[in-house]
Amino acid sequence: MKRSERLVDMTKYLMERPHTLISLPFFAKRYNAAKSSISEDLAILKHTLAANQDGILETVAGAAGGVRYIPFLGKEHAQTYLTDLAERIEDPSRILAGGFVYMSDILGNTQDLRLLGELIATRYAYSEVDAVMTVETKGIALAQVAARFLNVPFVTARKRSKVTEGATVSVNYISSSLDRVSKMELPTRALKKNSNVLIVDDFMKGGGTLTGMEELVKEFDGKIAGICVLCEADFDKNKLVEDYLSLVKITKIDTHDKIIAAEPGNFLAQTDFDRF
Repeated sequence: MKRSERLVDMTKYLMERPHTLISLPFFAKRYNAAKSSISEDLAILKHTLAANQDGILETVAGAAGGVRYIPFLGKEHAQTYLTDLAERIEDPSRILAGGFVYMSDILGNTQDLRLLGELIATRYAYSEVDAVMTVETKGIALAQVAARFLNVPFVTARKRSKVTEGATVSVNYISSSLDRVSKMELPTRALKKNSNVLIVDDFMKGGGTLTGMEELVKEFDGKIAGICVLCEADFDKNKLVEDYLSLVKITKIDTHDKIIAAEPGNFLAQTDFDRF
């Protein structure tokens, strides 16, 4: 292969396997090239990713070392996208009954999902995350793409168990949006004991659903690696959770005058972008 061909294939291989350590001898054998040539190729790739703030190529020294690609977006990319997303969310036609906001078009857009997944993976790139958890149904796509970039499994809690999933663990929680006690369940085989779990959801009003997922994680003797939501309703001050990450903050919903006010959430302030 020519160097240009090697670089294209190497980039594709690494990006398809985020957070996976790949040895230099593997690449040398794959391309029938000297290790010195592979090292030069990786140096070019590392510099290009860092210059564009579009990911980190991390080198691990030693006999068992190699390189790994870590999805990581720069602050400028993150701020530009989240500002644009907040402006799109301010469309008054999104207002639904009960003070909810229509988000299905964003959660169904593959380009939005890719960027949202990369942003979540950026924040938790250097955290210990063994699994991503969400609750059916709208948060599933978001959790799946975040898990893809973190290269960990994702699990879905359900409000009703299915016979195809076997035995389940269930918890009761206060659904703040419906103001009633609800139940969610997770198959016993879905989550390993003592896992560090990142909880992801599409919308947080009072945070009742998130507390339900927290309780489920505890039932599996797990720890909370973080809580991240696409949108938080900042005007609802009675939150049941305190430590969480939001990508977009909705500060006002006026159903009478059809007004939505939105801005980037606390993601930018709580993410360490000084990795490049």
